[in-house]
Amino acid sequence: MQHFLGEEYPSFVAALEKEPVNGLRVNTLKLSIDEFQRITPSGLGEKVPWCPAAFILPVSEFSFGRHPYHLAGLYYLQDPSAMVAAELLAPRAGERVLDLAAAPGGKTTHLATLMQGSGLLVANEIKDKRLGHLAFNVERWGAGNAVVTNETPERLADHFGAFFDRVLVDAPCSGEGMFRKDAGARQDWSMEMVEGCSIRQRNILRVAARLVRPGGYLLYSTCTFAPEEDEGVLNGLVNGQTDKNRLHENGFPEFEVVELPLAEGFMRGQPGWLGEGVEANGLEGAVRLLPHRIRGEGHFACLLRRMESAGGEANTRRLKASRSPAGLANASPAQMNLWKDFADEVLAIDFPHEQMKSRGERLYLVPQELPDLGNLRVVHPGVWLGTFKKDRFEPAHPLALYLRAGQARNGLDLRSTEAQLGRYLRGESIPSEGPAGWTLISVDGWPLGWGKRVQGVVKNHYPRGWQTYA
Repeated sequence: MQHFLGEEYPSFVAALEKEPVNGLRVNTLKLSIDEFQRITPSGLGEKVPWCPAAFILPVSEFSFGRHPYHLAGLYYLQDPSAMVAAELLAPRAGERVLDLAAAPGGKTTHLATLMQGSGLLVANEIKDKRLGHLAFNVERWGAGNAVVTNETPERLADHFGAFFDRVLVDAPCSGEGMFRKDAGARQDWSMEMVEGCSIRQRNILRVAARLVRPGGYLLYSTCTFAPEEDEGVLNGLVNGQTDKNRLHENGFPEFEVVELPLAEGFMRGQPGWLGEGVEANGLEGAVRLLPHRIRGEGHFACLLRRMESAGGEANTRRLKASRSPAGLANASPAQMNLWKDFADEVLAIDFPHEQMKSRGERLYLVPQELPDLGNLRVVHPGVWLGTFKKDRFEPAHPLALYLRAGQARNGLDLRSTEAQLGRYLRGESIPSEGPAGWTLISVDGWPLGWGKRVQGVVKNHYPRGWQTYA
């Protein structure tokens, strides 16, 4: 970095000795930025210049991560640098989008917000141990267009083909942009790690390219500064050969680099850092975020467009009407009667029946654009509404977080400063007079979870796995 940055290097080194920068991104699917500013439990700092819904948090002893609004999905805590990826990919409402390496879910929730909760958003994570964090964040965000999968990139590409309008590859990397906040990242780093990550990134990116429809977009990002993992990986993708419109493993030259806009402090892509004799191939159109230039930990992003003339057609397969291998089917008449009994008693909102699918004993609200899922490993094919028991329907926690204020007939609204709320989040029952039956528990009007009122006591149905966050 001293060689690459020259006169800027002392500022770069000095920045790495400073405290990390924390950001907060408002969930505008649930409330406006102005609304959040009125109810925020602590002071907010300046706006993140490249993300209109985000703030840079001032140094404070207050923990936004332990406040009930976090559990209600009103915001996401994220490095401001990491917010650049979704903003630059810029998905639109109604599109089909894939987050290929999605855990823990920060970029997935950001994409869902930019898509206004419509279209199809597939959030994939290959590592089982990271799936819980991804599911937790997707559920509390309350977006109705997200599908969570647990697959290899190769199986996704073999199944979907050129299906997606936009694909995000936030690639696993050597994590140089994590040095300020993670001692483990500093201890694990080595040039051998950089080289190994580069090989893995090239393989992931080549597979990801197969998932982009002609005319679609692919955004590659990392949280590292190493050119071997940034411009070097992309150079291998765009500098190849084609034969009769077939994609070769050596490259995908039908992808062109889209020049990204420069916010204040951003640096252009640096193909020259790869050494002499390397063709730029438009890679100077990428952007680098470095911690001495911006308020954040650092990031790299490059946007590619698959040219319309690349050949081939976009895959337009849809969900089959009959039971698919993924286990989805239309709910039986008996199941729908149980749902209707529950909905009539508890809910003040109608769900489109054509988007309600069962998988075993579970009922889901699936995205309108849900494709045939085949034999893919699907964690959640949509919003988990609840579970069919022998003679009743029992609501699931994600349903509570999908609902908005006023969409449940029976509710118990608790103040964020109330002792009763703490008891609820710890899994305890709380006294409450009112109608018997399922009750939507809210914090200051924002849905938080379920309880069931019996003889003046609300029995707790807050998930045990979530109680550790309280």
